[in-house]
Formats: sequence, C-alpha cells, structure tokens
Amino acid sequence: MPTFEPVLSRNWNVADSHTLKVYESRGGYQAARKALTTMDPDAVVNLVKDSELRGRGGAGFPCGLKWTFLPKDRKETLMCINADESEPATFNNRFLMEKDPHQLIEGILIACFATKATTAYLYVRFEYIHAYKILEEAIAEARAAGHLGKNIYGSGYNLDLWVHRGAGAYICGEETGLIESLEGKRGWPRIKPPFPAIEGAFRKPTVVNNVETLCCVPHIIERGATWFKSIGTPKSYGPKLYTVSGHVEKQVCVELPLGVTCRELIDVHAGGVWKGRKAKAAVPGGISMGLLSADELDTPLDFESLRKPGCLGLGTAAVTVIDDHTPIIDYLLNTSRFFAHESCGQCTPCREGTGWMEKTIHRIKAGGGRIEDLDVMLHLANNLGIMPGTTICGLADGAAWPIKNAVTKFRGELEDYIRSHQSPAAQVTPLQISIAQGRPVELSPNGGLPILNGPPPARALHAPDGRGV
Repeated sequence: MPTFEPVLSRNWNVADSHTLKVYESRGGYQAARKALTTMDPDAVVNLVKDSELRGRGGAGFPCGLKWTFLPKDRKETLMCINADESEPATFNNRFLMEKDPHQLIEGILIACFATKATTAYLYVRFEYIHAYKILEEAIAEARAAGHLGKNIYGSGYNLDLWVHRGAGAYICGEETGLIESLEGKRGWPRIKPPFPAIEGAFRKPTVVNNVETLCCVPHIIERGATWFKSIGTPKSYGPKLYTVSGHVEKQVCVELPLGVTCRELIDVHAGGVWKGRKAKAAVPGGISMGLLSADELDTPLDFESLRKPGCLGLGTAAVTVIDDHTPIIDYLLNTSRFFAHESCGQCTPCREGTGWMEKTIHRIKAGGGRIEDLDVMLHLANNLGIMPGTTICGLADGAAWPIKNAVTKFRGELEDYIRSHQSPAAQVTPLQISIAQGRPVELSPNGGLPILNGPPPARALHAPDGRGV
C-alpha cells in the first residue's frame, strides 16, 4: 500500500490555516471550481457514489446514495450540515471547523451544487463558541471572494449559507431532531416516513450530511473515486479522523486510513495508557457503540469489523480508553446517566427504559444490587430501541448497547462487585418484595409498620381500625 498522505488535516499545522488566504494558497476551492464549471450535478453525484464515501457522523450510510433519494421533480432543495457533535469524547468536527473552515465550506458548496440546493444551514453545537466565530468569519470571506452568493464562478449557480446554533441537546444530532430544532421547535425526532429527502426542513426536500463527510468531497472531486477507494478497507474506504481520549498519556485527533486498530491508536498515537497501567477496555466510537475488551483491541476500526465483537458500529470513531483501575460499574453509571438525561422523552420505552436503567445501576453502585439485576438489565436492553421497533430514533439503541456489551463481557466483575459491595441500608426490604410479588400485606392495628411474619390472612388488607377493606 502506498504511503498514506493526510488530506483532511493537511493544513492544520500551517499558520492562520483558518483564513481564506492560506486555504487558497494551498489549492483551496479549485475542486469547487472544477465541479461548478466543468461538471453537471449528476456527474458529481455519480462520482461521490462511485467513491463509496460513507457518512462519518455515526451511521455510515453511503453519501452519494443518500443524494439520489431526492425527488426528481423537486422545485427547491435544502442542505443541513450536522455540526452538533454531541457524542461524548468526539471532537473531530470541532478541529475541522476551527482549523480549516474553508475546506468545509468548499465541501458544502460542491454538495449543494450536486443536490441542486440553493440554501444551506450549518447547524453548530451551542458550546462550540470558538468554532462558531471562526465559521462566521470564514463564510464572510468566502462570500466576499465569490465562493458563495450569486452566480458563483460565472456558472449561474447561487448558494446562501447560514450558521445556526443549536440549543445544547444530544438528540439534535439525529437528523430529524436537528431539523425540528432548526425550525425553532423542540428537538424531537420525527416519525419516518416521510424521510428528510422527501419532506425535511420547512417541508422541503432536504439533505443532511455530517461535517467530516462533506470535507471528504473536495478531495474526491480533485483526486477521483479510485484514489479514495485505495485508502482504507473493503466497504470502509477513505481517510478518517480518529479521536483518542480517556486514560491515555495524550489526547489526540489524528487522520489515518479507515481500518487502523484500536491498539495502534492507543500505543502509537496516544502514547499508551496513562500512569503505566494497562487497558481494561476501550469505547471504539462514542459511548453509544459499546465496549472492546482488552483482548479485542486489535479489531480494525471500520464500519464492518466492529460488528464482530458486538459493537453497534464505528460511530464517530471517538476512542475512549478505560484503564484496569476503573470499575466497569463506574463506566455504566456515567453512560446510563448521560442517556437518561438526554432522552427527549417522546417515546415511552426510551424515556422509561433509560431512567430505570440509571436507577438500577445507581442502586448497584450504592450496594443494593442483586445478581438477577444483570439479567433484568439485559432483558431491558434487548427490547429497547429502533431495532426492536419500539422508538422513533436510535438514542435508545445507543443507550442499550453499552449495557449489552458490559454485562456480557464483564459479567464476572459485575457479579463480584454486587457480592462485595452489599450495604444493608440499600437492600430491598421485605415490604418491597411482597409488593413486587403481589403478596397481600397486613397493616398493624395502630397503622404502623406492616406485619410480615407468617402467612397473610384471608383478607388482603385491613384498615387501621381493623375493619376489612
């Protein structure tokens, strides 16, 4: 394989890389000129489709194929760029926006031309204040230089690009939740169909693409689909920005071919596990993807390979390392607490399921756990989410997958924790057991504590004065 040449991050170490002057001096906007002046929209769509570029936002859906879902007879098209990036430990899009915003703008321009969109909304996570300011400055530069606006490059094509700041909700990373928020409504995912390609933002055909996905597009136009497919692994082509954080010597964002192993990322690029410790596990792509155990760290991080060890997928390729001093129960507590907080509450299984999962894990952590709790958690996780057909969006799947992985791969540790951290104050009381089992309960004559000694009387319940109810 030829030596890998970074393209997405090629300008990051150049002074003032966020400016138009630097970007144009390094070949910027030439791919956009080529697309708008020498190609028609369908040719651009077919080239991206031939490259087999898959979405970098989490789901890995083929980008070019998504563009073909738009109605042929549409009169107007909108483009939404998902820069919400609320998946914990993920910061690759932030680097792209802060260090090379014009690469993103060029990718948006080409994608909008290909899909015949004349208005684009860049939906940015509210907390990305620095990125927001840089994007606004870069868009103003691009508009003044003729890369945005009317009759771009004399091609007759027009494009307006606007930055919209989100309201700080994880659920708005889901494309229809993003659209609802963009329209000024509560960020609740929509029932599909209709899909955004048919009826999206403001009820118009809409394409939703991730930041990193669109940053790949100018390089495909410039170098071709064959070049793009020479990088990575089968069905997972091209370069990828991996982020590594957690219990490592240095937190990094590095560009590598798709398919690098988790172990290489940790040992070579992140300086190894911190404090001389060993890795117990690693999250391969955002906490919703599940866990790789220490024995699975040689798994290639691509869209296909991560399914073998039981992970949901590659996700955002945000690797979080957990050292061998960290109890898995702490990982589960943080994860369940996050999803319970971020569930929008629209779907009952997700709203209630994530909440009860958090309560159960809190109880285990506090010393009130039972071995059978692990089976109850697995049962709940296996019946929650889009894949069992109970929710509108995939947040519940993301909440369930870490539970499935951790209980399956670290059951022995979790059982040991439950046995060794028993706290009498946190135990289930006889009254709670009786109620849960549907057994009748007799109150004492003076209305005090229930009498639970011996079998219950024939009458199920007595009032405080002794009369039957």
